[in-house]
Amino acid sequence: MNAFPGRQPIRGDSLIIWIDDAMLSVKGAITCQGIVEAGQGYAVLTLPDADPEQRRALERCRTYGFELYLDGRQIYSSPALTLSGTSRTGDGSLVVKGSP
Repeated sequence: MNAFPGRQPIRGDSLIIWIDDAMLSVKGAITCQGIVEAGQGYAVLTLPDADPEQRRALERCRTYGFELYLDGRQIYSSPALTLSGTSRTGDGSLVVKGSP
């Protein structure tokens, strides 16, 4: 289950994410997708932006990994990732981009 995510979005309803030395839990509409830019693969997470402290922790982290769940069942587990950047969507969702 640690394969890199494909180009088709994987949708879940909860996420456990390890950042540096902490663990966060996120609930809501979550999407994970693999993209390739300039020959480099990235995992892109789109998260609801409900908790400002979680958002700041994600924006400051250097490394992270996550497990994505749907209806209580794990559907994806990432490898260790290095943060490449964060951004926002028009609706305020947080986008986190990282590479293995």
